[in-house]
Amino acid sequence: MTYCVGMVLDRGLVFMSDTRTNAGLDNISTFRKMTIWEQPGERVITLMAAGNLATTQAVVSLLDERSKSPEHREPSLLAVPSMFQAARMVAETLREVIDQHGDGGLRSDSTFHATLVIGGQIAGSPPRLFMIYPEGNFIESGQDTPFFQIGETKYGRPILVRAYDPAMSFEAAMKLLVVSFDSTLKANLTVGAPFDFHFYEADSLRVGHRGRIEPEDPYFQQVSKGWGDALKEALDILPDYRFSG
Repeated sequence: MTYCVGMVLDRGLVFMSDTRTNAGLDNISTFRKMTIWEQPGERVITLMAAGNLATTQAVVSLLDERSKSPEHREPSLLAVPSMFQAARMVAETLREVIDQHGDGGLRSDSTFHATLVIGGQIAGSPPRLFMIYPEGNFIESGQDTPFFQIGETKYGRPILVRAYDPAMSFEAAMKLLVVSFDSTLKANLTVGAPFDFHFYEADSLRVGHRGRIEPEDPYFQQVSKGWGDALKEALDILPDYRFSG
């Protein structure tokens, strides 16, 4: 399982993904689920993937291969004129990969399914964020859907819904995401650290703050413990239920 979040802020775009691809008592592995393409001053595109690892890696490999020499490999993410066209290209590539695993394509609930989040900015247009479904169709973020989650979404969603603010700083967004991811990994063994992140500054057209939060990271540990303690304190100050009779 996977947990990835893409978020639109006034300041730019925020991405975070876990790295766990398998889970069990004696079988835990990690794999990077975030890919970034950059042409400094012209475009920055970030892709996150959830679902069958072979499918998602095939999609990334095809996109990457076609982007290395765009003059000879069309279409390319480094050549499309808009983020909408980038999303459509990724959706078509996803369908192409799934079709290769079956006769005439497989249903979205098959073992080869994948869901993707793609966001970024191309010079001349604002930052945009899209979620691509296994069927190859996609939607764009907007005022009613300012963030997308893929993978194991239910445990980390409540804090996002309650605390998200488009005007928040990158620093506040990092804190919000760390709490969301911490809540998810504590409830589901199939999601785990380290977490990869990318904070893209609108109109910079360059890769922004990016890195990886390891399980032993002091900030992660501080937020995890502080959030747990704060929840216990909040529960304690709420009135107790009174049984009648």
